[in-house]
Amino acid sequence: MLHEIPTVTQLSHVISQAIAPAFILAALAGFIGVLITRLNRIVDRTIALNAIPDDDAVKSRLKADLPRLLRRAAMINRAVFWAVIASIAITLLVIVAFVSAFFQIEHERGVAVLFIVSFAAFTVALVDFAREVRIALSEYDHYG
Repeated sequence: MLHEIPTVTQLSHVISQAIAPAFILAALAGFIGVLITRLNRIVDRTIALNAIPDDDAVKSRLKADLPRLLRRAAMINRAVFWAVIASIAITLLVIVAFVSAFFQIEHERGVAVLFIVSFAAFTVALVDFAREVRIALSEYDHYG
């Protein structure tokens, strides 16, 4: 099965190739953190609006913002999902690179496919995030 154990040079080459995906993974983690923070803010606002009694004539009009908040939450939730998929693909990419180096298997196509999957998922996450930001900024707000 194992004809030859990988040399330090081969492993250092794989490690050097894994640095770029590690930076991408760190960026994705930061992006997911931003998304989760926005989702928490939306949830907090939803809870606050739902706590307004229906008989409060002054503040009950603020509840008209709930459908918009639910749309925003759904978009952020999808963005988190796709960012996590992108992170998993990048993690698998690094695992495939190391396993293939260890077993001396050609891995270029597999790594390329995982890279494409990762960036496609990241693109979808960014699109959902952009849509959510657009709704947050463009549609009128019921604050005040």
